[in-house]
Amino acid sequence: MTYKFARFLVHLLMRLVVTIEVHGMERLPVTGGYIAAANHLGRLDPGLVYILLDRQDIIMLVAEKYRRFAILRWLVKSLDGIWVDRFNADFAAMRNVLERLRKGGALIIAPEGTRSPTGELLEGRAGASYLAAKLGIPVLPVALTGTEDKQVMKNLRKLKRIPVTIRVGEPFTLPPVGKLERDFVLQQYTDEIMCRIAALLPPAHRGVYANHPRLKELLETKAFGN
Repeated sequence: MTYKFARFLVHLLMRLVVTIEVHGMERLPVTGGYIAAANHLGRLDPGLVYILLDRQDIIMLVAEKYRRFAILRWLVKSLDGIWVDRFNADFAAMRNVLERLRKGGALIIAPEGTRSPTGELLEGRAGASYLAAKLGIPVLPVALTGTEDKQVMKNLRKLKRIPVTIRVGEPFTLPPVGKLERDFVLQQYTDEIMCRIAALLPPAHRGVYANHPRLKELLETKAFGN
């Protein structure tokens, strides 16, 4: 009951302040484990998940710094979120994520690890690629535009709803990582995930991946979805 009420509140708030255009929604599985890897623009991003996905096994990571807000502590607990230390190796959080993914949960993660202050892609971290390769589950690249905090506040001050566009790319899997050159392979996998996100974004938002050779390949072959 608490979960349903918390989800209702998030859904109500998001519907009041945003209008959403989604491309590739059919690519999001309704059951089974997967990792949705997205760029991270603003504080509204997590709320969009509960509009798009009608599942009770969503795995959402939330930075420890938000624990100081009572309403967020209640919300994260009610939605079964996982608190994570972004600045240190949080093995407890990782074990929790692995266990829930093995049970078929859907992990929503921003490989950048933090909001982009410019709206452009930052360098990705290896957490998503490690989990995808270890478990052999699909990765779905997701690109968001319109949720930058500055733009959100500007619209809200004018009592205007925020137009948000979401693009979901084709799912793909990553082979297991061997013991040799592990860090090198995980970096390649991370670049693959980030370039697939970049391919779904407008050129001005591609950031550090704008000139990546893999992005150029994806754009030429259109192997990333619409």
